[in-house]
Amino acid sequence: MALTYNIRPEENLTLNAPTEKFNCTAVSSYNDAYAEWDTIETITAIKNSLELFHNVTMIEANENAYEKFKIAKPDIVFNYSECLNGISREAQIPAMLDMLRIPYTGSDPLTLITCLHKARTKEILSYHKIPNPKFFIVDSLKSLEKFNLDYPVIIKPVAEGSSKGIFNSSYIENKDQLNIAVEASIGKYKQSFIVEEYLPGKEFTVGLIGNDDETEVLPIVEVNFSELPKDLVPIYSFEAKWIEDTRENPLDIFTCPAQIDPQIEAKIKETALSAYNILNCKDWCRIDIRLDADGIPNVIEVNPLPGAIPDPKDNSCLPKAARAYGLTYEEMINKVLYAAVKRHNLI
Repeated sequence: MALTYNIRPEENLTLNAPTEKFNCTAVSSYNDAYAEWDTIETITAIKNSLELFHNVTMIEANENAYEKFKIAKPDIVFNYSECLNGISREAQIPAMLDMLRIPYTGSDPLTLITCLHKARTKEILSYHKIPNPKFFIVDSLKSLEKFNLDYPVIIKPVAEGSSKGIFNSSYIENKDQLNIAVEASIGKYKQSFIVEEYLPGKEFTVGLIGNDDETEVLPIVEVNFSELPKDLVPIYSFEAKWIEDTRENPLDIFTCPAQIDPQIEAKIKETALSAYNILNCKDWCRIDIRLDADGIPNVIEVNPLPGAIPDPKDNSCLPKAARAYGLTYEEMINKVLYAAVKRHNLI
């Protein structure tokens, strides 16, 4: 089999990309360009997990990958690639593999592109009556002339992950703040932004592994925003995820299993599973959910390429949920692979 990957430039100097590091002096100077990419530690942990049972060829997810697939001819690919360019970036490796008729883990190009584009995701969920925050798409200051949401709101890039582009300053309380944020954000990220009404309730994340009737919903993770510094608003921002919560100074920011009412738990799992199936996610996914003022679970993010940081000292939600479910890291990775192998009728 093969494992596709992208490693952050600051760790892998062979990548054809600038070797900039995160600059944490101010929000405006944060370099989150490679926030979605992974560390050598994570890629090595996935590789080692797969090598317990399989021969693994490493293929970097770049412009050379297509020829490498043709040479390697793997039986299946464990796809853990983010790529870099364009809104189709997460779908680029799966599209290559579809063309070459090589099976792979995870969702297909259509699902990956849809889920990366937050507005398309929300439109599909809304059509199927899956609750999600009211939203507005903005691509210029002029487009705000038709803005009709209630404050406070959250502003975030329409096509990014890993809290990229979502800062403490993304919590907006009035029109003047929104105008400033829109002008600065669109200039920096060169894409449309989505503005959502802020939901005041608790936040959770739900991991899923499997397909169809065999999909397993892992124990729910609750986000403990009370652990954040008092100057940070209760959202899982770039500061919360990458700056304040580190291996050296960890925050007790997650509880798993979540200590919640069984009825709420059942509703959260039902909402997550419905979104998973409606969006045609495959093999694994992590879905973020937040309660509105009435306690109704709303989908705020769908991640068909979920993070899988191996060290328990790091707050990586899917591995944390898997451990609560009784799975080791190696078992989690191979469970995802097995779901794909079975789906592709390779056994």
